[in-house]
Order: sequence, then C-alpha cells, then structure tokens
Amino acid sequence: MKVMVIVKANADSEAGVMPSQAELAAMGAFNEQLVNAGIMLAGEGLHPTAKGARVRFDDASRRSVIDGPFTETRELICGFWLWQVRSMDEAVEWLKRAPFNADGTEPIEVEIRPIFEAEDFGDAFTPELRAQEQRLRERIESNN
Repeated sequence: MKVMVIVKANADSEAGVMPSQAELAAMGAFNEQLVNAGIMLAGEGLHPTAKGARVRFDDASRRSVIDGPFTETRELICGFWLWQVRSMDEAVEWLKRAPFNADGTEPIEVEIRPIFEAEDFGDAFTPELRAQEQRLRERIESNN
C-alpha cells in the first residue's frame, strides 16, 4: 500500500525558519534508512504559504486565486513523503522513528493517509479508464 505522510506546519515553518545542520543531518539519515528499506518513494519540504497560492473553484466557470500567506497554521503542511509499506501499522512504526522535535520545543504533528489504489474505485474505474491511467503513469515515468 502507498501512503502519504503529511508533516504539519508550525509557526517556525510558516516563518521560513530553516532546519539546523543537525536537523538536516538527522533527517537525511532517516531518509536513507527509508530508502534502504525500500519504503520511501518521494519526499520534499515545502516553502511557507507566503510563497503559495490557492485556487478556489466556485462552480464550473468561476475560479478565484487567493495569495498566501494563510493564517490557520494547524491546517497547513510543510512537507511530505510518499511511502510504499505493507500496512498502516508499518507506516506508523517507521514514522515513530522520525527525528522530529529532538529539542522538545514545539510538538510536531504528522499525519499518515493511505493513497487510493485502482481497486478502491470498483466498477466505476472501467478498463478504458485503467488503460488511460496506465498510459499517464508511463508518460510521467518517462518525464523523470
């Protein structure tokens, strides 16, 4: 199963405070463990919302752009991983090893959510739609 591990933002991440060299080294070592175990598919940190935008879809034709920053920090994310794991329990066990909040200054919240697989969509995901999805995935891979 694939999961997205979502690192929630806090006041420091939204203020653009960069991790220390020690924090970067600890996270690099953890990421290396994930890669060596065949767990990590991708992972990135995100710039603060001050550098972002949201697009609101009011109906089929109306779109509006909302420039950052966004004020409700607990609803924001500052980074993510994509992991391939055998179960949600395995994902939780890996995440417990992450080197977050080593200094104990501010709690960091991280969410794990399963990613939909083709079989989750049932009959609505027709053979034609499956073929289209496969073609798109192949094109994405060839772009990397």
